[in-house]
Amino acid sequence: MRQIVLDTETTGLSTAQRHRIIEIGCVELLNRRPTGREFHRFLNPDRDIDEGAERVHGISREDLETAPRFPEVVDEFLEFIRDAELVIHNATFDVGFLDYELKLMKHAQPQVTQHATVLDTLTMARALHPGQRNSLDALCKRYEVDASKRDVHGALIDADLLARVYLAMTGGQTALSLDEEIAVRARPSGQSDVVGAAHGRDLNLVVIRASKEEVAAHEALLQKMRQTV
Repeated sequence: MRQIVLDTETTGLSTAQRHRIIEIGCVELLNRRPTGREFHRFLNPDRDIDEGAERVHGISREDLETAPRFPEVVDEFLEFIRDAELVIHNATFDVGFLDYELKLMKHAQPQVTQHATVLDTLTMARALHPGQRNSLDALCKRYEVDASKRDVHGALIDADLLARVYLAMTGGQTALSLDEEIAVRARPSGQSDVVGAAHGRDLNLVVIRASKEEVAAHEALLQKMRQTV
C-alpha cells in the first residue's frame, strides 16, 4: 500500500478569491512505513499573500520571486502521487486548491482524484474523537507527537507531523516508525540494525501478532473510514 501524506500552504483561504498554492509538501509511506522519499516545492503565485496567511506560514511574496510556477512542477508532482492514496488533514481545502491550480492551467485531467485516491484524517479524527478539537496541533498533543520544532506552519513540516499522527491514530505501525527509519538512515555503515528503542538498551519484547479475525476487523474499519471521506 503506497500512501502520500500531503500538505499545502496558500496565499489565503479561498480559491473564490483567486488565492493560490505557494508550497506543496509530500511524504511517502509504503506499507505504513516511511521510505524517505519526499516531494517539496515552493511556488510563485503571481499575486500578493494575505497578511493573515503570511503570519501562519511566514512566507512572503518576495521569498517566492524566483520559485517555479505550478505548471512547471505539475508533471513531477502528479507522477509522485500517481495511483497512491493521499493522506490529507482537511482534504477539502488542499484538494480544492490543487484542483483549482490544475483547472487554471487547463490540465487534461483537472481533478486530483483522477490521479490518486484521498483519505481525510480530519474526518477520521472527528469519528474517533467526537466533540473534541481535532486540528493537527491538537492531534499532535493527543498522540504525543513532538511538534516543538515547528515555529510556523510549513507544508513539508506539517506533512511529516501528519504522517506521525496518522500512523498513531490508525494503530499498527505507530509514529515511532518514522523515528526508527531516521535512526537507521543516520546509523554509521556496518552498525547493527538491531538497536533497542531506548537508546540501544537490550529489551525483551513480547510480540503478539494479530489474528486473522483481528486483521480483517481492522481492514474493515479503515475501509469504513475511507468511505466517509
